[in-house]
Amino acid sequence: MEHTALERYTEAASSSARVVITQYSTSFSLACRMLDRTSRRHISNIYALVRLADEVVDGVAREAGLEPQAVAEALARLEAETEAALLTGYSTNLIVHAFACTARSVGLDTELTRPFFASMRADLSITTHDAATLDQYIYGSAEVVGLMCLRVFRSMPQAPAGHEAELETAARHLGAAFQKVNFLRDLAADTGELGRSYFPGLDPAAFSDTHKDALVAEIRADLAAAALGIPHLAPRAAQAVRMAHGLFGALVRELDRTSAAQLMLRRISVPARRKAMIALRSTIGTRRKAAA
Repeated sequence: MEHTALERYTEAASSSARVVITQYSTSFSLACRMLDRTSRRHISNIYALVRLADEVVDGVAREAGLEPQAVAEALARLEAETEAALLTGYSTNLIVHAFACTARSVGLDTELTRPFFASMRADLSITTHDAATLDQYIYGSAEVVGLMCLRVFRSMPQAPAGHEAELETAARHLGAAFQKVNFLRDLAADTGELGRSYFPGLDPAAFSDTHKDALVAEIRADLAAAALGIPHLAPRAAQAVRMAHGLFGALVRELDRTSAAQLMLRRISVPARRKAMIALRSTIGTRRKAAA
């Protein structure tokens, strides 16, 4: 069947989103492969918009020569384009168009996009957080992304009914865990290059193993809470989330055995071979549960 012009444009937009997730995150790209084609496209479309906004505030626009006010205006335009596309289903920006198509398909709206963009704006104006602003920042920058992905998972074939509250709580904890892991992984860049301090009352110059251990324990608690939602997902969604959960669990173990002083000097990652083993275990584990 011949595609319409809009269908061809939408496919090109989703292809652009796949390029973004492949270029920026091997972990999420690997986990997405566990999903069916439609769900994989939706998650890629969400990730691409989130990454696009994140890159605006994390230095790409500045490296391109934009002054601080111009960076803020670029982010505001992106948000306005996103909200317009949510209403119309179309954008001249391919990444925004892809996101809008997903949003309209699975029921995303400004209830989730506005907190996200608010957190992105915070990165342009807040350099030191207190407990309240950090909670608000993590909700907007990470927990709502977990809730967006949950909307995709709930629309999948074989998605079990019910357990909405448990799933939303788990999705928020998983997003929070991912964000806190990235806070620790990016500690050197955030403090040294971007001048940000996400941890309330913590002087980066005095960051110690005691501080790091407390944060690792907090992340592990988030991951444990997130794991409770996995059994209530469709099988392929459970496989993908289990894999992402495992990858970040491996990162936490790396963070646990890395000193605070080393975290201030380098970014921690999981070797490709270990990622492949985690993917294999996730696949085998899901198949065993399905056969039981």
